[in-house]
Amino acid sequence: MKIEVVPHDSTWHSKFDHESKRVALILGENVVAIHHIGSTAIPHIYAKPIIDLLVEVENIAKLDDCSLGMEALDYEVMGEFGIPGRRFFRKNNIIGTRTHHIHIFTAKSSEVKRHLAFRDYMNVHPKDAQKYSELKRELAKQYPNDIIGYMNGKDEFIKEIQSKALVWWTPDKSQ
Repeated sequence: MKIEVVPHDSTWHSKFDHESKRVALILGENVVAIHHIGSTAIPHIYAKPIIDLLVEVENIAKLDDCSLGMEALDYEVMGEFGIPGRRFFRKNNIIGTRTHHIHIFTAKSSEVKRHLAFRDYMNVHPKDAQKYSELKRELAKQYPNDIIGYMNGKDEFIKEIQSKALVWWTPDKSQ
């Protein structure tokens, strides 16, 4: 997988809106909320052009009955994919370029809190967001074809920001 980070694209939010509606129809009444997360949800920073959706559901086990519907939306069903209690889906476009990730957790879980706190913190702390943006650009140059190297290079920074964000964040700050 080629690692590419690009300037913020003003269409990312509308792409999230469009996809969240399609996903909500498939997942039905189990959905509590759908959030735009990841770097595409943070204005003014570079990001891999992959829209990340965080879906909160009432019952995570019911998602296994939705696999065919998600496949009909061209998602690959990945199960927990390394994070217990999560359901993960990924989608590529017609030429095989990754376009979307969906992370689904039980509503109000610690994983939901972690993702929302990070996003919200970065949105109101532009200096930290710019540091993250520069780090991602450097790592994309250093590891242009190595997603593991790229991810490992971000890990320490993300953990540092997450610690700050979790102390700072309360649900009423969520956007």
